[in-house]
Amino acid sequence: MRRNTVRLGLAGGVTAVCLAVSPLAAAAPGRPDGQPLADAFGALPLGPATLAETRTVRQLSEGVTHIAIERGTASAEDFWTVTIGVATTEAAAVSLEQQVRAAGYEPRRDPTAGPSPTGVDDRPLGWMVRVGRSPDQQGAQAIAADLQTKGVRGSVQFTGEDGHPTTGPWSVDVLVVDPRQFRGRLGSELATQIVPGRETTSSLARRTGALAAVNGGFFVISPTGTGQPGPGLAGTDGDLAGISVVNGDLVSEAVNDRPALVVPTDSGQGTAVRRLATRLSVRAGGFQREMTGLNRRPGLVVNCGGVGEAYPFTRPAHDYTCGNDNELVAITPVFGPAAPEGEGYQVTLDARGTVVAVRERLGGPVPADGSLLQGTGTGGQWLREHARPGEPLAVSRTVLDAERGTPLPLTAATSVVNGGPLLLRDGEIALDPVRDGFSPESIGGADRGSFYTGWYLRRNPRTAAGVTADGRIILLTVDGRRPAHSVGLSIPEVAQVMRGLGAVDAINLDGGGSTAMVVDGALQGLPSDSTGERPDGDAIVVLPQRRS
Repeated sequence: MRRNTVRLGLAGGVTAVCLAVSPLAAAAPGRPDGQPLADAFGALPLGPATLAETRTVRQLSEGVTHIAIERGTASAEDFWTVTIGVATTEAAAVSLEQQVRAAGYEPRRDPTAGPSPTGVDDRPLGWMVRVGRSPDQQGAQAIAADLQTKGVRGSVQFTGEDGHPTTGPWSVDVLVVDPRQFRGRLGSELATQIVPGRETTSSLARRTGALAAVNGGFFVISPTGTGQPGPGLAGTDGDLAGISVVNGDLVSEAVNDRPALVVPTDSGQGTAVRRLATRLSVRAGGFQREMTGLNRRPGLVVNCGGVGEAYPFTRPAHDYTCGNDNELVAITPVFGPAAPEGEGYQVTLDARGTVVAVRERLGGPVPADGSLLQGTGTGGQWLREHARPGEPLAVSRTVLDAERGTPLPLTAATSVVNGGPLLLRDGEIALDPVRDGFSPESIGGADRGSFYTGWYLRRNPRTAAGVTADGRIILLTVDGRRPAHSVGLSIPEVAQVMRGLGAVDAINLDGGGSTAMVVDGALQGLPSDSTGERPDGDAIVVLPQRRS
C-alpha cells in the first residue's frame, strides 16, 4: 500500500510523485495488465523488510518513466578496515596473517559473502584477511599507510560493501520504457561516434539530445592504446569488450556465448536478452578463412571468448585479455581515420570488396568507403597468398543467437549492447558465473579469488537492463562506494532487484565507476570515481520523437 503521497509540479508539465512505500510482497513479475510499474512492485528486496523506502516518480514523455528510490540507512555494525588479501586456502590465509603479524598487527579473517561457484557445498569461497576496525575512512587509511611503511600492502574497505546482510543505504534509479506508448528511439550510441576514445554519459546524452541515457557495455581503458595479454583489458582505448551493434552496424565481435541486450526496433518493441556469437569470414574464390576480430588491435582478445587459436583458452574470462598470434581482423570506417599499427600484412578493400592495396605492415588510414583486413601469423600469410590487387574478397559477418543457433536479423534500427553475467531468465535467477567468465578459477597460476570476491560478491555501483513479461524495458543504476549515500549491490543482489522490479529476463551491464544515468540533462546520483563521472565506451539512449 502507499501512504504520504505528495504531488509536485515540475517544469515542462512533468509531474513527480513522492511515495513512501511500506513493505509488500513483490508483485508478480512483469504485470501484463499495463499497471504503472511504480505501483506494480513492492519494496525493494534489500535489507530487512522494515527499512524505510521512498520513491520519486517522473514521467519524462509518453511511455518513459523515471523512478528514483532511496532505501535504508547506514548500519552501526559496519566499519572501515584494511584488507590485506583474499585467501581461498588455509595456506594462503596463514601466509597473509604472518605478514600482518610481522608488521606488528593482529589479523582477523572475515568470510567472503558467498561460496565458490565451482565448489561442492555452501562454504564461503575463502576469507578476507584484515586489520583494524575504524568508524571512519581516515582511521583505516592511517593503518594502511603504516603497514605500507613496513612492506605490507592493503586496501581500505567498508564492511557494509562486503555483501553480507546490512541496512544500506541504497540510492537507486530506474528508467522504464513502454514500447506500446513510446514514440522516440531506444538504442545504443558509441562514445565519440567511433571506436577509439571515450565520452561521459552526460556528454553523450547532450550530444544526442536524449531524454535519458545510461552507460552501456564493458570497454577498454588504455590511454596508450596498447598492452599485452594477461589480467585487465588491453588494446584500443574505448574499444567495446564484447559485441556491439549500432544502427544495425556490427561494430565489435561477440565474447562468444555471453549475454547481450538486443533492441531490434526504435520503440524498443521486441527487446530481449540473448546469448550471442559472431561468425566472421573472408573468401577469395574457393578459399575461405575465419576472421577472428572486428575493429580492434590484432593479438588482444578482450574478455577472451574468442575463436581460432586464441590462448590460453577460448572461453570468456572477464577483465582478462587473451592472445592470438594468428589473427585476421577487419577494420571498418567506424574505427575512425587511423588503423591499429604493428607487424603483419594488410589489405585495403573498396566499397565493393575489391582489393585496391596491400602492404607488409599494419596501420595507416581507414578508407571512408571501404575497409581493411589486418593479418598476423597465419592470418597474414593467408592474405599474402589469396588477396590479389584488382580481385574481390567476400567478407561475411553474421550474428547468431547462440542458444537457438539462428541468425539475428540486423536492420537499421537494431542495437546490441554487451554485458554479463546473465541475471534472469523466464523470471528465475539464472546466475552462472563460470559460463559467463567470472569464475574464481586461476588463470596461468594466478588466483582469481580476489577478483571474484571484489567484483561479484562485494557491493559496487551497478547498471543493469531487463524486460518485463509485457515487453517494457527496465534500465537500472545503483550508486555505490559511498557508504553514507549508497553501498551498492553484489551481483546476486542485482538479480534480486531486477526480479523485484518486474523483469523476467535481465543482464548486468558495466558498473563501478562507469555507472551513470542521465535524466533531462542531469546526472542522477553520485559517481564513485574521485575524479567524477567516468568517460565510457557507449551508452543506451532514450531519444525523443523526431519532429517532421
